[in-house]
Amino acid sequence: MLLEALYYFLPAYMANTIPPFLKWVPFLNNPLDFGRNFRGERIFGDHKTIRGFLGGCLFAMLIFYIQKLLYQVSFFQSISIVDYSQQSLLLGFLLGLGVVVGDAVESFLKRRRNVKPGKPWIPFDQLDFVVGAFIFSFFVFIPEIKILITIIIISPILQLIFHYLGYVLKINKDKI
Repeated sequence: MLLEALYYFLPAYMANTIPPFLKWVPFLNNPLDFGRNFRGERIFGDHKTIRGFLGGCLFAMLIFYIQKLLYQVSFFQSISIVDYSQQSLLLGFLLGLGVVVGDAVESFLKRRRNVKPGKPWIPFDQLDFVVGAFIFSFFVFIPEIKILITIIIISPILQLIFHYLGYVLKINKDKI
C-alpha cells in the first residue's frame, strides 16, 4: 500500500519539489502577487513566482504522462491505484495545481502570522501541498481512505527529508 500511495502521489511530490530547481530559469520570475500587499503585508512574497507556479503544474503533468506510458508495463499496473489508460492528463494537472495553490495559501497565511519567507512553519509546510492536491484532484479521482491516510502520514516525513537534502545541496537556506 505504501508503494501504491507514493506512486499515485508522485506527480504532486514532484510538483512540490521542482520550483526551487527552476530558480535558474531566466524568465517568469515575477512574484505571483505582483508585489502587492494585503493589510500591509505581501500577499505571498517573492518566493512564490509565476515560474514556480507554472513549473509545478507542468512538471506534475509530465510525471503523470510518464505514468500513463509506464502503465503498459505489468509492474506499474500492479502498483497503480489509477487506471492511467482511462485517465486524462487532467488528473496530473489538478494534482500539480493543487500543490502550488496549497503552497500559495500557506504562504499567504505565513505572511499573516509574520513568519518570514523561506522560514519553517511546521506542520503547515509539510501538509499544505497535500491538502491542496487532494482538494483539486478530488474533482476527477478520489483514492481509498487508506491511501489518503498513508499519504498524510508519509508526506511530512518525505518533505522534511527532501528539505534537508536541499539544504545540503545549498538550495534551501534552512535545515528544516
